[in-house]
Amino acid sequence: MIAAIFTIIGLVLFETVSSVDNAIINAEVLSTMGKRARRWFLTWGMFIAVFLVRGLLPFLIIWAFNTSLSPMQILSAAWSNDPLVLESIEKSAPILLVAGGVFLLFLFLHWLFLEEKHLGLPRAEKFFMSKGVWFYAIVSILLAVIAWFALQESNLMGFGAVVGSSLFFITHGFKQNAEEQERKLLGSAHSDLSKLFFLEIIDTTFSIDGVLGAFAFTLSVPLILIGNGIGALVVRQVTIGNIERIKKYVYLKNGAMYSVLVLGVVMIFHSFGVHIPEWLSPSATLLIIGFFFWKSKMHFKTNLS
Repeated sequence: MIAAIFTIIGLVLFETVSSVDNAIINAEVLSTMGKRARRWFLTWGMFIAVFLVRGLLPFLIIWAFNTSLSPMQILSAAWSNDPLVLESIEKSAPILLVAGGVFLLFLFLHWLFLEEKHLGLPRAEKFFMSKGVWFYAIVSILLAVIAWFALQESNLMGFGAVVGSSLFFITHGFKQNAEEQERKLLGSAHSDLSKLFFLEIIDTTFSIDGVLGAFAFTLSVPLILIGNGIGALVVRQVTIGNIERIKKYVYLKNGAMYSVLVLGVVMIFHSFGVHIPEWLSPSATLLIIGFFFWKSKMHFKTNLS
């Protein structure tokens, strides 16, 4: 029970901080919409994001790798003593973990090399940003190396590594397009309906990061549902009332991305059979995000004085 609670806390914190960008986009677009459309998004939109996307996606991912299990077996896997259920999930875990690990590793490297950022670790981050041209070469080599070793384990593991890479570039394409669409929506008279459609797509795209990262904490669908669900509710609350204050904590994104790095590495090593203690992912997330939250607070106080 203590381990489960600790895992849920880590999931909530990771989901919340990794979705800060999502909350900012939501708040900026919502500010240009009418009251009726805003109310619809903050009620039905929340239902879609929390219960349908973040609720259904982890369930579908586990089921895709364990089609022999019934929906109830997958949902009750956290408390099931059925050896067939446990064995099935354990066999599929390496494929899922290597796919998620590659996705998260590429997500971090793209941020480190190519994305504009507040420099939380100035020397290191400035150096990597100056070498941005190397991003595609590095991720290509990494994929080749990971896939090579994964293929030594099984063909499906090698395929999982490729799926993780493909998923990154697909979601990255959606996010890049979203940035352009956001600028157009904020500077034009698009209908509220088109803006609602845009926000739902953005929510879905960002939720993939959180759901795949959640598998570094646990393979238990119920725990992921609880942790990600609470985190998504927190993000909605931030969207409604505290977005300007959250923007002032300029290094929260850094904390989220360094957490993504740790979770990605954990998932890849775990997929190859390296024993990773259950407490490592939530502990690392709490420490990393805690550090950058403190750093943001100091930066905020310094600018005030």
